[in-house]
Amino acid sequence: MDLQKIFTKKRVIFIAIFTVLVLIGKQINFSPLVGADNQFFTLFQFFGPIAGAFLGSIIGALAVLIAELIDFFIVGKEVTLINLLRLSPMIFAAYYFGTKKKNLSIIVPIIAIAAFVLHPVGREVWFFSLFWTIPIIAKLLPQKYSNSLISRSLGATFTAHSVGGAFWIWTIPMTAGQWIALIPIVIYERLLFAAGIAISYVAFNALFDKVLDKLKIKISSDVLRIEKRFTLKA
Repeated sequence: MDLQKIFTKKRVIFIAIFTVLVLIGKQINFSPLVGADNQFFTLFQFFGPIAGAFLGSIIGALAVLIAELIDFFIVGKEVTLINLLRLSPMIFAAYYFGTKKKNLSIIVPIIAIAAFVLHPVGREVWFFSLFWTIPIIAKLLPQKYSNSLISRSLGATFTAHSVGGAFWIWTIPMTAGQWIALIPIVIYERLLFAAGIAISYVAFNALFDKVLDKLKIKISSDVLRIEKRFTLKA
């Protein structure tokens, strides 16, 4: 593996920009996580997955991991199992948002569903895991719909939710009643997150295109993928 080809100068610049945004976003709390003290969803949930589209699914997922690790050590979070596991949902969400491939995008939520219902409490509230069929269905739709911004945004946020939920049920003691009570909250939060992902993606497409055009910088699609239909020119 040639790291110089992967971490080109221009790609590193964009990863650095993304990392700064992650560090800022993670300081802005949105809602508390049920079952854990001092754990929150943050502004990061509203834009994290878009790295997968701009940098490519693999590099985008890697960028998310790098940014989260930097934040982890800068903030000085305690190295616990739950804190480390919390790094993974957005990595899979970034991959989902950036890829057109179906295999891994479908396998991840399927594994999450299986892990959830294998838990004794998960078996009682098996229907909670139906949320995680959303990214599966979104990828199985005809390409015209599966590649739409709505499908990708919903699929990405529920992929993150599936990974987080599967880990959560095995690491955080919660009753069946608590999981059931979460259902309306999940609907509300995930629709907001999906909207945020879609809006931030459109906004950054327009911003990057405008800045690069203004500075007369040419960047290949291998380094930064900009969807022209979401630019100001379009």
